[in-house]
Amino acid sequence: MHTDKATRLQLFDLRLVQTRVFHLTWLAFFVCFFAWFACAPLMPVIRGEFGLTTKQIANINIAAVAITILVRLIIGPLCDRYGPRKTYTGLMLLGAIPVFGVAAAQSYESFLFFRLLIGAVGASFVITQYHTSIMYAPNVVGTANAAAAGWGNAGGGAAQALMPLVLGAVLMFGVGEAFGWRLALLVPGVLMLVMAFLYWRFTQDCMDGNYSDLRAAGKVPDTGKKGGWDSFKLAAGNYRVWMLFVTYGACFGVEIFMHNVVATYFLDNFDLSLKSAGLVAGSFGLLALFARALGGWVSDQVARRGGLDARALVLFVLIVGEGLGLLLFSLMDNFQLAVLSMLAFGLFTHMACGATYALVPFIDRQALGGVAGIIGAGGNVGAVAAGFLLLWVGEVQHTLFILGALVLVSALCAIAVRFSAAHKAREEELYQEALAQRSAQVVGGSA
Repeated sequence: MHTDKATRLQLFDLRLVQTRVFHLTWLAFFVCFFAWFACAPLMPVIRGEFGLTTKQIANINIAAVAITILVRLIIGPLCDRYGPRKTYTGLMLLGAIPVFGVAAAQSYESFLFFRLLIGAVGASFVITQYHTSIMYAPNVVGTANAAAAGWGNAGGGAAQALMPLVLGAVLMFGVGEAFGWRLALLVPGVLMLVMAFLYWRFTQDCMDGNYSDLRAAGKVPDTGKKGGWDSFKLAAGNYRVWMLFVTYGACFGVEIFMHNVVATYFLDNFDLSLKSAGLVAGSFGLLALFARALGGWVSDQVARRGGLDARALVLFVLIVGEGLGLLLFSLMDNFQLAVLSMLAFGLFTHMACGATYALVPFIDRQALGGVAGIIGAGGNVGAVAAGFLLLWVGEVQHTLFILGALVLVSALCAIAVRFSAAHKAREEELYQEALAQRSAQVVGGSA
């Protein structure tokens, strides 16, 4: 069976299935992430309509990321069983329903309910990482994973910056704020339906085709075990998975927490307008356009000489940088310094996310879906924990300081990720094969 994976990112050759998958999977993640956090920059308006208390807003923020934990745990094994194409399409079709539902909410309780359900689309990240992991070879998979996830993650920043502008455009037609924010929230729901069609139409599960067709032909897709529950059990028994579960909670969890609170934080503490606060908050999320990819690329480059252990060391350094930057940001009471320190710690945060998933394809090739799902869930566990910490502390600035200290402690888990000599030898062999294949392609292309 043909199993060649891409040994380089060829971003402009749409004839290649790897290129189509790469672009459509990050676009799908972008749209899902946009829908996931479309409510966040509009919360000052929504807060006024429903008369929400600080505790109720914290509950909404927790709900937004809580259900994602469960869905991320099961979505990876579902990819092993049904393939990423069917899984992604189904997630976007079902995820559009609560996006439309939240726009129709008439009370705090109904808004909370639909906000909880919207969190399921956060599992799109796992499918994105799964799909690129099976399309790209070891020498470039870290960069591919990080770039796809980073560009998709930018959907959160785009939501922060664009949703207030969408609301403003709606209000220009004479619509009141109470109805305007509801109309604005229809936009991400429609985008999800469009993206579901494109993903179904123009992608395939793996290099050889779709899982259902391969199984019907008596072939087993090269994804490891039987899929489903077997993949989850195999991944859950690997201690490295749980170490990265913690580090991903420390970086992606903090990122999600920031998406939920940063616009309101700047609006309340620095007396900004809704649009200005949204633009500042958006700058944090838009770092993902390059910073996450940069983290994966650095991991790939360092691994050329240092191997898998060097990837873990890169992650450790980035987590430490994130923790120190977060501590600094929490202490800023000057607007300009607050923005600069936010961007600095945001750079480390996004790069750490990329470096985490640059390690994921090498943890256990026999349970890729389970590994990606459990580690992905760790990000949301971190976000939920941060939400409960905010409930307990009662104030965002102090919460951020405590989070900075916890992030520094979590860096120890990155150092704890180690591999056996046999594991490293096996991965090195695959890595050298990928380099040799790439060299042959280059020579063949120039001949």
